[in-house]
Amino acid sequence: MEKEEKKDIQNENLATEKNNQSAQPQDQTDVKKNQEEEDKKELTPEEKVLELEDKLARTFAEMENQRRRFEREKEDAFEYGGFSFAKEALSLIDNFERSKSILESDEKLKGTDALKKTLEHFDIIKKDLISIFKKNDIKQIDSLNKKLDPNFHQAMMEIEDDTKEPGTIIQEIQKGFTIKDRLLRPSLVGVAKKTSEKTTKNEQTKEKSETK
Repeated sequence: MEKEEKKDIQNENLATEKNNQSAQPQDQTDVKKNQEEEDKKELTPEEKVLELEDKLARTFAEMENQRRRFEREKEDAFEYGGFSFAKEALSLIDNFERSKSILESDEKLKGTDALKKTLEHFDIIKKDLISIFKKNDIKQIDSLNKKLDPNFHQAMMEIEDDTKEPGTIIQEIQKGFTIKDRLLRPSLVGVAKKTSEKTTKNEQTKEKSETK
């Protein structure tokens, strides 16, 4: 009887151990598998060296890009730092032109010595301003009798004129300026266009009737 009881106890212990082993969390088993796979995938010394070289090359390339970007921004700041100021200063020339136009159209002042001297002073001051602008690479855009260029001109109107090629600038409303190789403001212009068919037909009809 005692032997049989001992056997039963041993069998129970074995069954308990088996149950404990089978009850181990699945995640522990997965961790072991992952660890084994990582051990298998461990890089060789040569591969580690190549990986480090690649990282260094990428780092140096990024540093070089940043250096070039910084140099470019520094040059732009030096070359075009006064862009906004120069653009605002152009209003001085515009005001001179408006004031001159108002004085010239004043009936009371027309033909007087006072008007003549005032306009002369206006021209001197304007020339001085243009000279200062030129010294700072701010230049006027030549527009009259040139083809419309969207990079430098802004067409404000079309004027019928058969003596000029369509798109030729025949009127300058406001002067345009550049600073170095950049547009400060475009010239506001009027461009030529061919006379309309209706006008041409009327003129032809008129000529025929006059001939008769």
